[in-house]
Amino acid sequence: MKQKQALDIMKAGRNVYLTGPAGSGKTYVLRQYIEYLKERGVTAGLTASTGIAATHLGGVTIHSWSGMGIKDNLTAMNIEALTEKEYLWRRYDKTKVLIIDEVSMMSKNMFDSLERLCRAMKRDERPFGGMQIILSGDFFQLPPITKNNEKAEFIISSDAWKGADIRVCYLDGQFRQNDGTLEAILAEIRGGEVSDETRELLHQHSMDNDVDEITPTRLFTHNKDVDVLNEEELKKLPGEVHEYYMDSKGKATLVESLKKGLLSPEILRLKKDAVVMFVKNNFEEGYVNGTLGTVEEFRGDVPIVRTFGGSYIEVTEADWSIEEDGKVLAKVTQLPLRLAWAITVHKSQGMSLDAAHVDLSNSFVPGQGYVALSRLRTLRGLVLKGMNEIAFMVHPEVLKFDSHLKKESEKWEIVISRFDEKAMTDMHNVFVLESGGTLDKVKMKENKKKKSSEVSVKISTYEKTKELLLEGKTIEEIMEDRGVVFGTVVSHIEKLLEKGEKIDIKKIKPEAKDLKIIKKAFKEVGDTKLTPLFEKLDGKYTYEQIRIARLFF
Repeated sequence: MKQKQALDIMKAGRNVYLTGPAGSGKTYVLRQYIEYLKERGVTAGLTASTGIAATHLGGVTIHSWSGMGIKDNLTAMNIEALTEKEYLWRRYDKTKVLIIDEVSMMSKNMFDSLERLCRAMKRDERPFGGMQIILSGDFFQLPPITKNNEKAEFIISSDAWKGADIRVCYLDGQFRQNDGTLEAILAEIRGGEVSDETRELLHQHSMDNDVDEITPTRLFTHNKDVDVLNEEELKKLPGEVHEYYMDSKGKATLVESLKKGLLSPEILRLKKDAVVMFVKNNFEEGYVNGTLGTVEEFRGDVPIVRTFGGSYIEVTEADWSIEEDGKVLAKVTQLPLRLAWAITVHKSQGMSLDAAHVDLSNSFVPGQGYVALSRLRTLRGLVLKGMNEIAFMVHPEVLKFDSHLKKESEKWEIVISRFDEKAMTDMHNVFVLESGGTLDKVKMKENKKKKSSEVSVKISTYEKTKELLLEGKTIEEIMEDRGVVFGTVVSHIEKLLEKGEKIDIKKIKPEAKDLKIIKKAFKEVGDTKLTPLFEKLDGKYTYEQIRIARLFF
């Protein structure tokens, strides 16, 4: 099915499962639909089964949005207790469309519980309480996490799936891979039969390949391997460390939830020649989520990255946010970069990598090999360091129902082809109006312009902190007043002092003895960066305490 056909079915208000191979454009279609709904004033719940996937949509995890938390099974008593929470009831009441990405990782039990909760919250016995449900994902990717080696059960076998009259939209385009050989390999893995020729071809990539002088990102199955390698490689590089601190705003719990789903760290440490990866899409600036490069130089404190394709990008801050009903509930700001000598297979989902050094010798669940290989744009960028039999496997249940999903998609392609453009538009408009949206062009234009420019937001956020400091408020009071975290307030103070602003910070001055110890360490290290000081002081003071002390030198 083509992307436009899938969008037409969604706009008509039908429940949809959007699927297709990695790189077929599922996230792109979701974003198109989200923008369509926003412009028309239709409230959508933007969620995903994982925090990383949720940040791609500007949403939260389905666990958080629904109120279910860590529970997979809800009893009648659990549901009754949740319906008594007014903030949850209001959320469900105004939501007309519920979008859930990466549903392959949702369990059958959780999906059934969610459906029952939606009916209870909406006081409506239709499936999901009458909300339109848009599901997206690829069952060939990572399966639901199970406890005690229990059998993984996908949402397709749930009662909720069977009762929701879901239209399957199986995308057949390919927008990541531009290499027919790699596409053929991925198709074999999806088919459950990997040929001897493919195994031999992959074996040939077990040697280091020349990938245009860009160090390929290493994909590991475990977090500890990633952290160790990135830190070791950064330490090897000579030169000054440049540190960048994440700025945040909003309710503390939502900010923390947002941070967990980000690939950009709270403190980003870079050096010249560091291998980095962009972790956000920005087509205008010339990078996408997964673009690799090296830090060529710093202009002032702005890193200049040379990408795999040979272009040079001046990297400026980017925002990630959680939105609900057109309002930004939480926002974080950081450079859209992370160190990229290594990353986990799990965190690579949704990325398009130029080059990857893949170690799948410790694969432990079906789908990991497929996810890792499908991140690549071409086979030329692959360096393979080990691959066990599990890496070639996909979940046996998926093989059984994939052909059924394709047939369902073909059926709906035929159905939608019977409607001309006018009939489709009429159906779209009816759904918008039934969902409380607008077709008024003036209002639609206003909705489209709702986001204020980044410049005005950044100026106002520093000025607000300055005003509160001038009122004599402490950092803790500013945190509470503005709904930001500690590091954000300190970052604002640093920026204000750099700009030469006259602000009184005596209230946050450390004890004289602590200031003396930290100042002495600064002199001995001969650097004002935090990490050398933290190491010099053997962790006696936190990064936050050192940052505050540094304000007085």
